[in-house]
Amino acid sequence: MNGESPLAGGLPNNSQPQLSARSGLPDAHQGPTSGLLDDVAEFIRRYVVLTDAQLVALALWVLHTHAIEAAQTTPYISVTSAEKECGKTRLLEVLELLVARPWFTGHTSAAALARKTEAVGPTLLLDESDAAFKGDKEYAEALRGLLNSGYRRGGKTTVCVGQGANINTRDFSTFAPKAIAGIGGLPDTVASRSIRVQLKRRTSGEQIQRFRRATANTIAEGVRERLAHWAEQHESALSIAEPLTPDELGDRAAECWEPLLAIADLARQEWPVTARSAAVELSTRGDDARTSSGVLLLGALRAALHGRDRVPTDELLAEINGNDELPFGDWGDGGLNGRRLAALLKPYEVRPRKWRAGDNTPRGYVRDAKLEDAFARWLPPSPQEPPQAPQSADEPPESARDHGPVADVADVAESQDASATESPRYSYATDCVRPNGHAEHHRPHAHTGRLVCHICHPQDVDLGHAGTVS
Repeated sequence: MNGESPLAGGLPNNSQPQLSARSGLPDAHQGPTSGLLDDVAEFIRRYVVLTDAQLVALALWVLHTHAIEAAQTTPYISVTSAEKECGKTRLLEVLELLVARPWFTGHTSAAALARKTEAVGPTLLLDESDAAFKGDKEYAEALRGLLNSGYRRGGKTTVCVGQGANINTRDFSTFAPKAIAGIGGLPDTVASRSIRVQLKRRTSGEQIQRFRRATANTIAEGVRERLAHWAEQHESALSIAEPLTPDELGDRAAECWEPLLAIADLARQEWPVTARSAAVELSTRGDDARTSSGVLLLGALRAALHGRDRVPTDELLAEINGNDELPFGDWGDGGLNGRRLAALLKPYEVRPRKWRAGDNTPRGYVRDAKLEDAFARWLPPSPQEPPQAPQSADEPPESARDHGPVADVADVAESQDASATESPRYSYATDCVRPNGHAEHHRPHAHTGRLVCHICHPQDVDLGHAGTVS
């Protein structure tokens, strides 16, 4: 990488990435982990059109399959598309040449999956998952249950063994890396354990190399050898790693991304920041088809309250029912009504209130502590109101600070806009991806003077400042 961001600028549409003809470990110009990640990413991009974030996630996941013994969780890769012929099967075929102990199959019984997972510990590459989950109901439920438990070490499924009067039950391990491809989404419980890689049909301007398995396998052979050697060298370090995860990720997503972020931290250079950006892009993007009606309504309420502290119910309903991106306009006769709105928001402890406005007493929703709590718990951070940087241990809690007179709303908005431009995501030294390992690199922010790690966030540091702050 030589100081450049991994995959910076992507590859020209008419270029074919050239893997280095290295055997064993990479040369001294790149770290063994970062150089290996680069070569894995370049190999995948030869044959499949992907976004940079998807490519980062897949490269990290390939290394993760070889170091699975060091991990407590494993994220599934959900390869999906809106239509056929978007490269889903091809991506599994490419991954088959790179991952540890690949098992490529279009169909397997739940019992066979349990037995082979325990006996071999394979990397499952399951194609045509849409047929599996939409087919036989008993098989679909058994497969779903097995996948639900298999993302965490210690996950098990119970299978009947024996015949006749000698039938007994036995627990089989289900923990193993898995990539699952199919049209449409996975069941919600499986999707929550997955990194979604949504493919699109290739345009005429997007050039890739024709996949000839024998040729591709020859190229991949040297990479596989390096992957196996890398895993032997780094499993012990990965087994004790506790990487920081972006605040934007939910608990399940953060848990699944941890083993990948540990590998990114090991690679150093730009991989720690790039990996976290990929995690945020791939695992926090809204999917209205999977989002509950209540959460959609909370989002609509937050949008309606932007710049004000209350909104009447009739105005809110007009915005909700008139929004073609929300599903409520065709609910019943005339769309969502006030009674149904209140019922859907009640589980989040959000209730309509009355207030006096001159001679009128409109009913609606007021921005108060309970409403802010619901927004914070159930919605991603608002783009207009970025999350505050974590407080350091020696800072007093927010409630204990003396803020002086209450600021005008316009001043607050201006201040928020200014803070949003100071640093895009990881603002302060407390968000350094390796706070202990990078402490000697913490320097003053170019505008605020607060400490920033110049290894993790070089764009936010005043590099002209003399000296190093520890």
